[in-house]
Amino acid sequence: MKRARRAAPGPLPVLGLLLLGVLPGLWTVLLRREAAALPEPRPPAGQPPGRWGWGRSPAARGESGGGGQKTFRTLLAVPAAATGREERDGEERLAVTDSPPPADTASPVERGIFWSRELEEQVPPGFAAEEAAAWLSAARAARVASLERGGCGRSSNRLARLSDGSRACVRYGINPEQIQGEALSYHLAGVLGMQERLPPMALALVEARGRQWEPVREELRGSHWAEGAVVSLTRWVDNLTAVVAPAPWGAEPGAGRRLQPLSAGELVGLPPSQLVELVQWSDLILFDYLTANFDRLVSNLFSLQWDPRVMRRATSNLLRGPDGGLVFMDNEAGLVHGYRLLAMWDPYNEPLLRSVCVFREGTARRVAELHRRRSAAAELRRRYRAREPLWARLGFLSERQAELLQARVDFVHRHIAHCRAQAAVL
Repeated sequence: MKRARRAAPGPLPVLGLLLLGVLPGLWTVLLRREAAALPEPRPPAGQPPGRWGWGRSPAARGESGGGGQKTFRTLLAVPAAATGREERDGEERLAVTDSPPPADTASPVERGIFWSRELEEQVPPGFAAEEAAAWLSAARAARVASLERGGCGRSSNRLARLSDGSRACVRYGINPEQIQGEALSYHLAGVLGMQERLPPMALALVEARGRQWEPVREELRGSHWAEGAVVSLTRWVDNLTAVVAPAPWGAEPGAGRRLQPLSAGELVGLPPSQLVELVQWSDLILFDYLTANFDRLVSNLFSLQWDPRVMRRATSNLLRGPDGGLVFMDNEAGLVHGYRLLAMWDPYNEPLLRSVCVFREGTARRVAELHRRRSAAAELRRRYRAREPLWARLGFLSERQAELLQARVDFVHRHIAHCRAQAAVL
C-alpha cells in the first residue's frame, strides 16, 4: 500500500505548540544583555541528529531546521530564565528579566523528551489491570439480563444489563473487521503499556439459544443481529464527560490564517492539571498513529475544512472518567479498517504525530523494543491469543497488515529519535 503524500500544513504543524501552550512553570530563552553575555546552557545528553519520518530529513520535507514547526519539547527545553518584550525603533526584541525561577519549581520534562516521573505519578490510574481482569472474567460468565437501545453509539449497538448487576455496551459491527479492530486495538494498548486508558473489552458470540443470551432471545430478534456473529462487550462507565482538545487546539484559526503559539507570559501559572492531561494526550496521539485510527481527533481535524469551530467541540470517541483521566473509547476504526484507508487519513495522522515531542518514558521504551526486535505483530498476536478466548473467530492481522504495524512502529521510533537529537542541540 502506498503512503499518502504529505498534506499542506494548515493548522496541523503547530499542534505541538498548541500542546505546549498549556505547559506551566516554563521559562523562555536567556539572551545576552548588551553589557554582559550570559553563559549558554549545556544541552542534555542525546544521540546525533536522526532522520525524520520515513528516512527523510526536515530539509527534504521542505521544513526549516530553525524557525519551522515547533513541538512540546521546543518550549520545554529552553533555558531557565524569564523574558519580556520591548519595542525600540519599530523593532521588537526580547529583554531578560531579573527574576529567577523559584528554587522548588520542577520541570515537567526530563532529559529533553520525557514527561517527569512526578508528573506521571499524578496521572489518574484509569482501569487497573486487576480490576479489568476481574470484570472480564465476570462478564464472560454472566448472562445477558436485558438489552436496551441508546447510550452505546450506532443504532445497531445495545446497552446490556448483565446478571451480575454490571452493564456493558454491546457493539455489533457493520462488518466483522470493526469488531476485530476494536479487539486488536485493545490488546495493542496492552503491548504498549497504556491499556489502563481503555475500558475493559471482551468478545462474545451471539447465540439466541445459548446460555449467555437465552434471557434476551426476543430482544435479539428485534436487533437484526446475525446468529453466530461476534460482538464486543465493553464495560459501561458512569459519569463520563466530553473532552475538548487542549487550548489552543480549540481556538478558531480564522480564514486562511494559522494558529499562533502562546507567548511565554501566557505559559506561566497554568494549573498542573493541564500538564497531567497532556501526558495522556501524548499517548493517545501515538496510539492513534500506530492503529491508524481516524475516528477521533483526526476526524475533527478533517472537518476543519468546512467547520472552522469544530476544534472547540468535543473530540470524537474521547471521554473523561470520574477520576479525571482520559478514556480512549470506541476503537473500531483502528488497525484493520484504518489500514485500508491510509491514503486518505495519513495526511492528518502523520503531522499530528510529528507535533508531539514529549513522551511517557515507558511508552518510548516499549516502542524501542518492538522496533529493535521487529516483533510488533508477534507480541500483539501472543497477547491476543492468550487473553481473548474467541480470537480465532475473527482471526488476526493479514501478513500485509502485520507489516504495516511494524512499519508504523519503526516510524514512531525514528520520530522519537529525531526529538531526542533535537533536544540534544538546544
